Formats: sequence, C-alpha cells, structure tokens
Amino acid sequence: MRAGGNFLRMMIEDFGARVASVWETLRSTTRNLVEKALQSSAIASSSAQPARAGESRPYDARADWELSRLLAALDERALEVGASMNTAQAKELRQMADTTAFVLQTQTQSAEVFAQLVARAHRLHDFARIDQLADALATRFAPSEICELARCDNGIVRALAKEALAQSPTSLLIGLLADPVDSEIALDALERQATEYGSEEARRVVQILNQAETVEDDFLE
Repeated sequence: MRAGGNFLRMMIEDFGARVASVWETLRSTTRNLVEKALQSSAIASSSAQPARAGESRPYDARADWELSRLLAALDERALEVGASMNTAQAKELRQMADTTAFVLQTQTQSAEVFAQLVARAHRLHDFARIDQLADALATRFAPSEICELARCDNGIVRALAKEALAQSPTSLLIGLLADPVDSEIALDALERQATEYGSEEARRVVQILNQAETVEDDFLE
C-alpha cells in the first residue's frame, strides 16, 4: 500500500464519512504513527512479527485512545454489508485496519484496548495474534490492568488474563491481596499456583488465609 500524504487522504475519503471524520480528529503525531507503519510494514497477510511499529516515535495514552477509535471505525466499515467499495479499496481498508491494530498491539498498556484487539483477532480467527497478545500481558501490562481483564465479559480475554496472573511471581499476587478490588482475583491466581503449578509458597499463603477466615467465622459465631 502506498502511504503518501495526498494518496492517503484520498484513500481515507474512499473508506466513508465515519472513517474520514475519525482520521481528521487525530493529532498529526498519531497520524504519523499509522503513516510510518503503512510505509514500513506489509502485515495484512502475515502473522510474522515485523519491526515494531511506532518505535522511537511519540506514543501516549491519547494516541492509544485515538488509534482505538480509528480501528473501531475501520473494522465497522469493513463489516458493512454492501459497502460501496471496489476490490482494491476493500483490500486497502483491511490493510489499514491491520496496520492500526498492529501499532496498538505493540504499544498499548490499556486493558480496554487489549480486549478490543483480542476480540478482533478472535473474530478474524487470527490465533497467532492472540498468542502474541497473551505474551504481551506479562511483560507490558500493570497487575491492576491484568486484574481488570480477568473480570472482562469476554471469556477469551478473561482466560488470558487469569493465565497471566497464575504465571506471575507469587510475591506480586501477595501484594494484590491488600487491594479491595483485586484481592479476589489475586487469591484465585494463588490457588491455581498452589494446585496446578505446585507452588509451595502459594500453598502456604492460601492455607494461612483460609485459617484466618475460619478463625474470623468462629469469632463471629
């Protein structure tokens, strides 16, 4: 796909009013992320990992939000029945959507965007992409974000998050026990570590917690 400025603007207009509107609201730095990725990567038909999109270029929480909105608009347009696009335009739309998704995949630290990318990959039966997203959880996402994903309505997202937590250091999970929001998720992960992974440290923590709960119940009675 060619990604020159004038050509890209014409191509965006061909994708319909909503995509064009979202594109126009992007900051120039966010547009540049997509433009550079389009120039450097042809990822639409490959699950291989190209050079990291957006590397050495500005990326922040707002770029995350902007690209998430752009991806949603592109995917919505691609799913429209009877969209008034020819074969070449439809291919370019898919390529731009895939490139936008890849930039998000390599940069995002947002639970909401992660869930969006997993749902998209599942819809496209791109299981290699789901594996790549799962790998990113433990290395890039904060424990609180993973716990949020473990409460997600999407069953696949929830399973990926719970698996990531079960493979986290036990000390990290112990630290989450003091959090009133995440403590239940952390305890579930500790119980998995104790039963499925044979962690003696996790088993001791779970045992202590169970004993404390029993004492509290006896006291209340």
